[in-house]
Amino acid sequence: MLQAQSTISVRGAERLLGLLCEHFAEHGEVVSEPGRGRVTFEHGTASLMLHDDALHVEVASHDPIHLDYLKIGIAEHLAEFHEGEPLDIAWRGDGLPAGSALPWFRELEVLDTLALTPHMRRVRMRGENLGHFAVGGHHVYLIFPPAGREPVWPVMGESGLPVWPAGEDALTRRVYTIRRVDPAAGELDIDIVVHSGEATPGSDFALNARPGDRVGITGPGGGEVPAGTNFVFLGDDTALPAIARILETLPAGARATVIAEVDGPQDEIELTSRAGLDLRFHHRLGAEPGTFGALPRALRAIDWPAVGADPFVWSGCEFADFKAIRRHLRSELGWARDRHLAVAYWRRGRPGG
Repeated sequence: MLQAQSTISVRGAERLLGLLCEHFAEHGEVVSEPGRGRVTFEHGTASLMLHDDALHVEVASHDPIHLDYLKIGIAEHLAEFHEGEPLDIAWRGDGLPAGSALPWFRELEVLDTLALTPHMRRVRMRGENLGHFAVGGHHVYLIFPPAGREPVWPVMGESGLPVWPAGEDALTRRVYTIRRVDPAAGELDIDIVVHSGEATPGSDFALNARPGDRVGITGPGGGEVPAGTNFVFLGDDTALPAIARILETLPAGARATVIAEVDGPQDEIELTSRAGLDLRFHHRLGAEPGTFGALPRALRAIDWPAVGADPFVWSGCEFADFKAIRRHLRSELGWARDRHLAVAYWRRGRPGG
C-alpha cells in the first residue's frame, strides 16, 4: 500500500473537513465523526483529521497513479472551498516528486482525420505506453499547445496539483471521450463535434489537424456503466462517441434504449452492439443544440415497464437538459444515485470545445 500525508495549517479547518466529507460522499463511502472523516473510493482511501489549527490528510492506494489522483482531489477541493490566501500544501511519503512528468500524461501525434458526419470528425493519433488509457474510464482531456510554439507540458507540483505553463506557453484543455484505443498498435481515436464560433479549440483542431501535429492527453476517468441488463442512454452529438463505445461493451442478452439528439438525418451515426437496441434519433431541424429539449421530453415519455426491470440511465448533454434529466430521475421518479449517471458535456454561453 502506497501512502502520503500532508498537514495543512488553516483557519476554519473544521469547516473544510465538513465540506470535503460532504463533497466526497458523491464519489465514495464516507464515515465521519467529530474531528475526523474517512473516505473509501474504488481505488484508495483518504483520511482527514483535525490537529490543533491544522487539517491532517492521509491518502493511500495500491496504484501510484491513483495515489496522485487522491492528492490532486484533496488539493483541488481545498483550494475550491478555502476562503483566503492560497493554502501551503506539501506532501510527504510516496508519490512523484515535484517537477516530475505527470504519470497520466502522454504526448500524441496526429496520424490522420476522417469526416464521420457533417458535424463529427475522427482524429486518429499515436503515442507510447497507451495501456493506461484502456482502463479506468472513457473521458480524457486533450491538451492543445499554442500555435507555432514548442509544447511545454505540465509537471507535478509540491501541492500534488499539476503545474501548468503560463504566458505564451499556456495550454488549452477540453474533455473528450476515447472512441478507440489500441495499446499494442500505439493508436487512439477521438471523435470530435465540429462547429462554428469563437474559442473552439477542439473543433479547430479536428478541422485543421495534419499528420505530425502534437497534442497532449491526460486521464482517463468516468463515463462507464455498471453491470446490468437494461439500459437507457440519452445524449446529444457530444455524447455519441461515449454511447457508441459503451454499446460495444454490452453483452448479448442486455437491452439498450438509445435516444439521441442531432441536427438532422445526415448527423446520425451507426451504433452497434451485441445487446438488443431500440434506437431513436431526434432532429433539431435548424434549432440550436440544447434548445430543442428532446432529451428531457423523451425521458418523461419512456414506458418503463417496456424497458425492463431495474434499468440504468446514462445521459450526457447540454447543462440545461442535464439539470432537467437529473431532476426528473432524482426528484420526480425518486431514483437512487446508483441507478443513473447524468453529466453536462457543455453549457450554452461558455467557451466551446
